[in-house]
Amino acid sequence: MSRQMRQSLAALGCMLALACAPPTNERTDGAAGGAATGEIEADHFLSSRPETLNWGWFPIDKEPVLRIASGETVRIHTLTHVGATQNEDPVEFLTGLGVPREEILDDVIDFWASREGRPREGRSGHVITGPVHIEGAEPGDMLEIQVLDIETRVPWGVNSTSGRGGVFSPSYPGARDDDEALDIPSGRHLIRTGEVDGREIAFFSPDIQVPLAPFMGILAVAPDPVVGEPGVMVPGVQGSRPPGAFGGNLDVKDLTAGTTVYLPVFHPGALFYAGDPHGAQGDGEVSGTAIEQSLTGVFRFVVHKGVTIPAPRAETPTHYLIMGIDLDLDRAAREATRLVVEFLVEQKGLTPDRALSLASIAVDFRVSEVVDLTQVVTGFIPKDIFLDR
Repeated sequence: MSRQMRQSLAALGCMLALACAPPTNERTDGAAGGAATGEIEADHFLSSRPETLNWGWFPIDKEPVLRIASGETVRIHTLTHVGATQNEDPVEFLTGLGVPREEILDDVIDFWASREGRPREGRSGHVITGPVHIEGAEPGDMLEIQVLDIETRVPWGVNSTSGRGGVFSPSYPGARDDDEALDIPSGRHLIRTGEVDGREIAFFSPDIQVPLAPFMGILAVAPDPVVGEPGVMVPGVQGSRPPGAFGGNLDVKDLTAGTTVYLPVFHPGALFYAGDPHGAQGDGEVSGTAIEQSLTGVFRFVVHKGVTIPAPRAETPTHYLIMGIDLDLDRAAREATRLVVEFLVEQKGLTPDRALSLASIAVDFRVSEVVDLTQVVTGFIPKDIFLDR
């Protein structure tokens, strides 16, 4: 790893301290019923309007909807696909699930109305905001994305279940022809959210409350799509379902506020996208969905010139997160282990054999998601084992 990368990681503590600083002013984004939390100021604002949204893919030649300088911050609105992409009128659809009319964002209605004429071949179902052009970013650089804040826009989310969805889908990589069909009804489950004692909570049932931990399922730069690779069925079109080296639908639930994500750059300006917002998710996302809930994120973008990384990685205040991605879960675990060893050799000066030894005794390898074609295993390297940190 280059000296520049080491310097950027060494400075991360200061950046995270800034990212986690207390909010300075009241919320002003006009959310319908969202939590009345504080708001971190940003240099720019990007709305979730039809012209700034993409349906199920990451355009590589779309005119950027925002241009910023390295080091600047952006407040970005995102939409869940629930209510925005089905055939039924969004107001009828969402009120039918139990969402009050006043809690349906105008952005959802307007995007649904714009869906006619949007090409669908080779694309997935997510609603994605972007792209943001970061000045100075070029192929071979690394883009640092500091997640400064994540807020809910509405006090509800939806989770979907099916006996033939998620890990139970017949197309799931681990499925076998003789697997017994499960008696799990298909359905959409409206989950209300709100505050209890100053904390946002998902009210799953009268006697079950799940703490919210909002994050963007999708954080991406414009990819370099090659037909035949996962999610690429049409030249130039990278469907948003499978994550890859460009990031994308990682669904790593730990990428909450206070985390920093690093992605390799493939196109001038990096062309950043965010979407697939989640209120809460378990590792694996086994039903195929989390709490699908519209969110607002605040991000700072920093370009690292000439710093090359092979795959997405991240860090929290306590851990380095190294992600292995593959169509096969076993191969994803192998890739995560290989990249952890590589990181420990380059960043911490270990020999490969000592790095593998440390990976086996101190690093937790967690299955982050298993339902998006390519699967993600994340190695969590604890920072507190390094006395020189």
